Amino acid sequence: MSIEAGIAEIARACECEIEAGLDACQVAVARANEVLFEGSYGRATPHTRFWVASATKPIVSSAVWLLIGDGQLEIERPVAHYVPEFAANGKRAVTVEQVLLMTCGLPGAAMPTADGADAKRRVARFAEWTLEYEPGTRCVYHPESAHWVLAELIERISGEDFRDFVDRRIARPLGLPRLLGIPPSEQTDIAQLSPAADARTRAPYDYAAKIAAGEPGGGGVMTATTLARFYQGLLNDPDGIWPPDVRVDGIGRVRCRLPDPRMGLPANRTLGVVVGAGFGATWGASPTAFGWPGAGGQIGFAEPATGISFAFLQLGDDDPVSPFVRGVRLSNLALALGR
Repeated sequence: MSIEAGIAEIARACECEIEAGLDACQVAVARANEVLFEGSYGRATPHTRFWVASATKPIVSSAVWLLIGDGQLEIERPVAHYVPEFAANGKRAVTVEQVLLMTCGLPGAAMPTADGADAKRRVARFAEWTLEYEPGTRCVYHPESAHWVLAELIERISGEDFRDFVDRRIARPLGLPRLLGIPPSEQTDIAQLSPAADARTRAPYDYAAKIAAGEPGGGGVMTATTLARFYQGLLNDPDGIWPPDVRVDGIGRVRCRLPDPRMGLPANRTLGVVVGAGFGATWGASPTAFGWPGAGGQIGFAEPATGISFAFLQLGDDDPVSPFVRGVRLSNLALALGR
């Protein structure tokens, strides 16, 4: 399928979703560091930002890659080597790599938003956490805990607020707006905070607090275009943000193939993304595409074989299944581009 024909099909699919009752969505396609298509539908405008939920995770993981590339962080070392407070309650041997791969044994560890946003309270929570299984033996999705550990590692090693570090070292070099830690006064044009969203969704989230805290596992806000451009950065890195060996490892070397108990699929985890068919992947038709999904059907990924990056963000129903199905449908159209 030609790029032009494929993009037209993606646009038609978005229009059909709105006609079928979806409240709002955005889509973006990029290639060779250029945005080929961006569209906003329903209540969304080109300026509408979306809460991308767990699609935030690769952004924070890629910030950790910078510390690896700088020679400041060794993933084989225990987290406690860098954050001594983390060792409490039998966690002394948990490694940085296990945290990045979500094999660290802490999937249910609690981190209230207010505690995570405060460095002292965050570390106090770490000390309270106890292991749920032997690290390295299972891969279980960690909704929040693993990436709060990564945030602390960024701050402890760089001496900089993790949200500012992501902004300075990743967002600004890629020409992107701030992605994490958006204060309430600047939380305008966010789809999940609109009056329409309040009427249509019943998710138990304090979106404003998550977004202000810049939760590293799910507090990012952006447009579909911004997310597609981030993945172009991971795919091509024209400005050399990441050392090439670290970036290539991060987007393509699968280090964990343990089965994910929720999905019945191999985890297929690198140090920051899912490759091919893995947990929550809507791009399973490709063995090399890499990315990460988010609650509510948010999706961002890149396909090395075609050079395409794709993002689809949506809002409109609280059914846990239909947004995922919708994301699969749109992602498969994107995977066909240029083939």
